[in-house]
Amino acid sequence: MCLATVYKQKDNSVIFKNVSRIDVDGDKVILRDIMGDEMVVEGKLLSVDLANSVVKLICE
Repeated sequence: MCLATVYKQKDNSVIFKNVSRIDVDGDKVILRDIMGDEMVVEGKLLSVDLANSVVKLICE
């Protein structure tokens, strides 16, 4: 299983860890972790690095 850590592009701060699913709905990015917890972030995907399990979002 490949789990990711999601970072805010602006300051490289961690938004969410152990992310197993990412959905995009317009300007909302829905993040779900392995425990089923969900977080909705307004922003856009900047990059997804599957080899290093790093996702970067452009958001406030």
